[in-house]
Amino acid sequence: MRIALITDAWRPQINGVVTTLVELVDQLQAQGHEVEVVHPALFQTRPCPGYAGIDLAVRPYSQLQVQLDGFKPDAIHIATEGPLGWAARKYCLKNKFPFTSAFHTRFPEVLKAALRVPLWLGYALFRHFHRPSAGVMVPTQGVMRLLDGRGFKNLRSWTHGVDMGLFEFSSTVQNHPGLDDLPRPVALYVGRVSYEKNIDSFLAMPWQGSKVVCGVGPLEASLKQRFPDVRWLGVLPREELAKVYASADVFTFPSRNETFGLVMLEAMACGTPVAAYPVDGPLEVLKDHAGHIQRPQGGVLHEDLALASREALNVLRHDARLQALSFSWDEATRLFESHLVQLPPRSR
Repeated sequence: MRIALITDAWRPQINGVVTTLVELVDQLQAQGHEVEVVHPALFQTRPCPGYAGIDLAVRPYSQLQVQLDGFKPDAIHIATEGPLGWAARKYCLKNKFPFTSAFHTRFPEVLKAALRVPLWLGYALFRHFHRPSAGVMVPTQGVMRLLDGRGFKNLRSWTHGVDMGLFEFSSTVQNHPGLDDLPRPVALYVGRVSYEKNIDSFLAMPWQGSKVVCGVGPLEASLKQRFPDVRWLGVLPREELAKVYASADVFTFPSRNETFGLVMLEAMACGTPVAAYPVDGPLEVLKDHAGHIQRPQGGVLHEDLALASREALNVLRHDARLQALSFSWDEATRLFESHLVQLPPRSR
């Protein structure tokens, strides 16, 4: 199948959406599909206001139209709701092509935190964006309930996976050169240093040990000044990041507005237990193998993040790895394929 995947999030950006899409494309290509990724680097771009390191395509419609007309896809998937996503939506509606889309990020919450846009207005905009979609792929049941309650239609369940080869299991906590001088236990956060991540809850929580942050973002400079005792590692190559995961005693995930939280899977794959709030994302990632969210596996969920982090130190590293193994990229790719909608023959 010839699949066109349109996304405003792609390399060199570093975030969970990019990681998910890169892995998905690799899996699809390995299964013999031809995938055309339409991403910002193919267009004239400008920086996203307030988000250093994220570039957005400028007036992409004409070039996108030429690219998709030339590729002649069998199916079109719009992964994000940025300028490229809107241009692809316009292209599909103009040509009466069916398409699927995905809800990767709770951007209405981001808009509220960054620009004070009311939640109802943010969700109204995104509901309008996804309304023509033949299938809106959603990573958790919690987010599906949220979107259903806000009037979204054609919702489809689509879980994610983790690269078990890259994020290798370590039965004991490893020693990373960048962390060797830090008092133990080490609590680690990986992700964007941004409004929606609630990172202040992690940085300010009482902790008898050390805190480490891997990531960059718009709040980085101000938070470095406020929390000088935190070890800030910036952005690391993924091979190096895997070693940092394995060298942490606990992975603390402070976000309350996550659609999934791929970094939790990466940490657990390395054997590092997770501490998080009992909210969507963590509830999905830590649910037991029977699907119960009342008995989290691989970590601890609690409204007191410091307590959850302390108790997670008692979780066996083998149990954390076992929980990560329940998320397969084979299954995630199969679900994605099953949700795609083929264009009619006359459209190709």
